Amino acid sequence: MNIHEYQAKQLLKEYGAPVSDGRVVLKAEDAKTAAGELDGPLWVVKAQIHAGGRGKGHFIEPEAGEKGGVRLTKSVSEAAEEAQKMLGRTLVTHQTGPAGKQVNRVYIEDGSAIETELYLALLVDRGTSRVSFVASTEGGMDIEEVAASTPEKIVSFSVDPASGLSAFHGRRVAFALGLEGKQVKQCVQLISNLYRMFIDKDMEMLEINPLIVTDTGDLKCLDAKMGFDDNALYRHPDILEMRDETEEDPRELEASKYDLNYITLDGEIGCMVNGAGLAMATMDIIKLYGSEPANFLDVGGGATKEKVTEAFKIITSDPKVKGILVNIFGGIMRCDVIAEGVVEAVKEVGLKVPLVVRLEGTNVEKGKEIINNSGLDVIAADNLADAAEKIVKAVKGA
Repeated sequence: MNIHEYQAKQLLKEYGAPVSDGRVVLKAEDAKTAAGELDGPLWVVKAQIHAGGRGKGHFIEPEAGEKGGVRLTKSVSEAAEEAQKMLGRTLVTHQTGPAGKQVNRVYIEDGSAIETELYLALLVDRGTSRVSFVASTEGGMDIEEVAASTPEKIVSFSVDPASGLSAFHGRRVAFALGLEGKQVKQCVQLISNLYRMFIDKDMEMLEINPLIVTDTGDLKCLDAKMGFDDNALYRHPDILEMRDETEEDPRELEASKYDLNYITLDGEIGCMVNGAGLAMATMDIIKLYGSEPANFLDVGGGATKEKVTEAFKIITSDPKVKGILVNIFGGIMRCDVIAEGVVEAVKEVGLKVPLVVRLEGTNVEKGKEIINNSGLDVIAADNLADAAEKIVKAVKGA
């Protein structure tokens, strides 16, 4: 789960990290009051969406102005005006795709005098099962581009959970960022606070870009992105309260209500599979036969008929889907349960695109019998390659 910048800064402040004072605005009429509560003399107005690249983005609507989603203003009235222009408009960045995202809230904060922009992040390193720090002197930029073109400017290391974080980790970051004097001490304290917060809140990612050195030589977190482990949210009701469902894909949100592992993709063939590994293999073989998957969907090993029905509804609600491939290998999951769910869903929502079903494993004959006696226009497949070939052919033929 991701949260907005202003929410991330609230957490940073709670853990003693230096941030600017700011106010979130949800209604245009509240913008002037919010800006008036800040000291100035500069006010920064930031669109709040779950996507990076806001400063270089653009709004679809001309009335929002030609500036991006981060605007520097010099008065309370100007800050309020820019906030009002953004609210309710659609911001497009390199991370949102061409459709963009609607700005439902903006953050107005005190401006900062910036001397240097740096990059700092904490991540869960899946390869080592440890928390890793990533630091670079190239802050405020696309870190992926820095990694590709000048990887020597990125320093990364992990923390051994057995020994835990020590002051030398903070000093290592400070030296990597070229800090000196009082900044080193500030960095050691900041690293300690961030690591504690990362562990306490079951985070998956914490990115501060940029981490700045101000004109007084002090460190400040100017922007922040945070992602949390969905599986640990039951331990953090305070974090769960920050969830903004308007920022999430509606199909992914609906899938989460039924404990379905669903991710929207850009292709044309909807997939319903049991098991993450089989789902990945299914997507790969669809590409191999010349098409693209429209989603990742793992119904899990213990799915019920109701879950399968809901999964099918979610797939068919995607207007990009031109064909559906159901690929089930029954181990814990029984093929007859999948078949019953598919039949129930098709009867409820209809079937307007080709459907290929491949069943194998527990109760496979019973599952095939249910499909064959349903009266549905279903294409049967004998194996994974056969299924992929048939659905791609059916979609291309249509």
